[in-house]
Amino acid sequence: MKNTIFLLLIMLSGIASGQSPAPRVLVITGGHDYNISAFNGMFDSLPGKITHRVAELPGAFDLFKKEHRDEYDVVVFYHMWQDITAEQAADLSACIKEGKPLVVLHHSICAFDDWDEYVNITGGRYFHRKDTIDGHIYGESSYQHDVPVHLVVKDKNHPVTRGIPDFTMVDETYDNFYVQPGIITLITTDTPGSTGIIGWTKQYGKARVVTLQSGHNEIAFRNANFRRLLWQAIQFTIYD
Repeated sequence: MKNTIFLLLIMLSGIASGQSPAPRVLVITGGHDYNISAFNGMFDSLPGKITHRVAELPGAFDLFKKEHRDEYDVVVFYHMWQDITAEQAADLSACIKEGKPLVVLHHSICAFDDWDEYVNITGGRYFHRKDTIDGHIYGESSYQHDVPVHLVVKDKNHPVTRGIPDFTMVDETYDNFYVQPGIITLITTDTPGSTGIIGWTKQYGKARVVTLQSGHNEIAFRNANFRRLLWQAIQFTIYD
């Protein structure tokens, strides 16, 4: 109760001053290497102020339990973890479904190959092997490193993409990955070797979810347009 009152006072203080409180971002990693310094630098250099905490799977699964969900405002996935127990899956899906906002980056759509509900959370799936979704059979996905990717802002009025121009960024493409019907398309690409839709938003239960296929390495982390895209995705899932 004391913690709840304290958080409420912080929020009211921010409202009274005309500013939203700095979002507390929980970043989930694990199962894939990345440039830690450049990645953390991206969060430190976002256009708006946040606090962020990086937690690595499998230990990070505990943070999806009810008793820890008040410790952060939004979750950012940057993991490619595969193993998950029934209890861990229930905690994670309930955390998002009950209203915890989520931003999904890059190789996070390559995670949890054997957990069917995960694609309903993220709205997309990279196939490491032939797989079936809703009765349709899909072949293996593919990837290419260090490709100049042309990002086209499909919805220029959406809060996630507003004010961001079309831009080109060297990144890793994914081709033949699954994008769930019913998502709202935000970003597309005409780059060969990539699926056409590479950014979208959807609802999972009470939570807003934004998924961005971009974000492979430090080239993306240091790109001003990508940083703004990430910042606006975080803001949208929490506040807009």
